[in-house]
Amino acid sequence: MKVREAPKTSATIVIRSASNARITQSKNPFLELMRRVFRNEEVAMKAVKFISMIDERQKAGKPLRVEEWEKIIEELGMVRSSFYSMRNRLLGAGMISIRNGEYRLSGVFSRDLVDMARWWWTVILGHDPETL
Repeated sequence: MKVREAPKTSATIVIRSASNARITQSKNPFLELMRRVFRNEEVAMKAVKFISMIDERQKAGKPLRVEEWEKIIEELGMVRSSFYSMRNRLLGAGMISIRNGEYRLSGVFSRDLVDMARWWWTVILGHDPETL
């Protein structure tokens, strides 16, 4: 199986419990989030750039297409297997999606985190969901 065809079902993210380690406390929250997904500074920075490329093209009405992979890896300075590994992790986390051959930003990641937080807050801690 080739990396680009690998399952894109999940991703691991580092959770930190200290309040001073919150992503929003960082000078660059976006990069901090990517560091938690990739744990490798270089790949985290390239993931930020890739997501930014998707966002810019989406907003411009010219979505980034899957078949532009050669241009993308050249711009990111990555080899093909590393790019697809990074891309698959972002897909698995629900941060991006592919629809009609176009990369899109996705809200699945956010909805999953909110769902987990709500469940923990209400079921495990026994709090009213309105107080979250």
